[in-house]
Amino acid sequence: MANTDKISLKEKIGYALGDGAANIAWRGVATFLFIFYTDVFGLSPATVGVLFLVARFGDGISDVLMGILGDRTKSKYGKFRPWILWTAIPLGAILALLFTSPDFSDSGKIIYAYITYIAFTLIYTANNVPYGALMAVMTGDDKERTSIGSFRMVGAFTGGMLVQGALLFLVAYFGNVNPTIDITQQTEDQYKVEVLASKDVEHVNIKTENGIATFKWDNASLANGDDSATNAKSFEMKAGNKYAFIVDGEKAITQESITIVDQQEGYSKAMYIMSALLALLMFLTFYSTKERVLPPKDQKSNLGQDFKDLISNKPWLVLLVTGLLFSIYNSIKQGIVIIYFTHYLNDQLLSASYLVGLMLASIAGAFFTAQLSKKLGKRNLFIYVFIFSGLVNALLFFCGPDDITAIFTIGILSEFGAAMMPTLFFVMLGDAADFSEWKNERRATGLIYSAGSFATKFGGGIAGAIIGFVLASYNYDGQDAQAIQGAFQGMIDLMSWIPTIVALLGAGAMLIYPLTSKKMEEITTTLNNRRVAQG
Repeated sequence: MANTDKISLKEKIGYALGDGAANIAWRGVATFLFIFYTDVFGLSPATVGVLFLVARFGDGISDVLMGILGDRTKSKYGKFRPWILWTAIPLGAILALLFTSPDFSDSGKIIYAYITYIAFTLIYTANNVPYGALMAVMTGDDKERTSIGSFRMVGAFTGGMLVQGALLFLVAYFGNVNPTIDITQQTEDQYKVEVLASKDVEHVNIKTENGIATFKWDNASLANGDDSATNAKSFEMKAGNKYAFIVDGEKAITQESITIVDQQEGYSKAMYIMSALLALLMFLTFYSTKERVLPPKDQKSNLGQDFKDLISNKPWLVLLVTGLLFSIYNSIKQGIVIIYFTHYLNDQLLSASYLVGLMLASIAGAFFTAQLSKKLGKRNLFIYVFIFSGLVNALLFFCGPDDITAIFTIGILSEFGAAMMPTLFFVMLGDAADFSEWKNERRATGLIYSAGSFATKFGGGIAGAIIGFVLASYNYDGQDAQAIQGAFQGMIDLMSWIPTIVALLGAGAMLIYPLTSKKMEEITTTLNNRRVAQG
């Protein structure tokens, strides 16, 4: 089969399933791990921020090493497909361990977080660098790669939608606690709710099933300074103790109306299911794809030359910077959502609907990427979506807790543009690989695609550090209601104008990207002629 032939729909879908699996891990971690660490596991935001930054700092080295290893892998399955097979189960297992809460001391929890998080980044690298490189060797046609890239991002956003839309409901289901609940009606829509714990639970969350009513402590000795009325309360439950709340805003409240969730158990069991699904999808990707584009037959293994080619590859260098910036941009937006909805909007479950809305917008954005890139060119489209998404996102600064429709509308419009960024980025890495082969008559696809994994992971680490440091500057403490309220402005800033600055920097970086549509047509034609001549 010629390496410029069309790729079947079945193979494109099979390839897309792999990024669906990867995004169960990636978006699950990007969206939920920060709030899990601070509000459930009990780490401070500054500690989490440093953890994210330190763990990702070494990713550049691991990504490059994985790219080198992938280029030099020889098996009957190819260079990159075997790694998808070999890492499927380990990636699922480490994801499950990230959201497990062992009963350690404070220092023990920090050590556990560092070990599991660093292990996650390494295993993700071993999976994702080869997965990304696989797209560049499925076909030598850059336009066909754009189509594959669109399918890939649809898969990615579908996987993200699955974990972001379903996880909190799974947490509520598996973490359900059934204490004794007594309800005394005081007025038409005010009740006194007393909860008698039957077991110790380190971190529970109480709210009404639909999340409308507000809870206020009825016992000043238990309030610990938290005398505000909010849609939910989080606290440590001790067996035999009674906890009393005044609940306002709903009528006909019954025992069935009250949900009390053990978040530690809920997160763990929910993520076990997601981890198993991740491994299954990776297996399907391995079995449904094929490698077709090979390095030139006379190419000798020369690591020094590979690096020399890499650092002289201007398209790759620009993409490295641009990829880092779009990853920071998207990771800040994703990483603050649960905190923003949980504490500023007082409705954590509403975040699930918001995230599903973003994923649907992302799928639409991915579908339109191939068509728009044909009309505008990949470089120009990248610049436009940076500016559009960033400026729209900044409008969230003007939204208050009651502006739900505006928050959803702005978020969805911004995400439509943001979704095109990773689609374009990973396709353009394939163009950078073609550029290197065209210029140097050598190809190191895995090494070039290591930029993709490095940019997304290190960018996510920087984003996590930014979130941690900004919230820490407002003295945020996920287990202290007064500290949470004092950090509202930090949540608003992170949700709005802070990522916008990063997006505008990304647009500026892309201005110097040299591969226009005309240049890529020349490169593709030349490479196809060479491959035909070489047989």
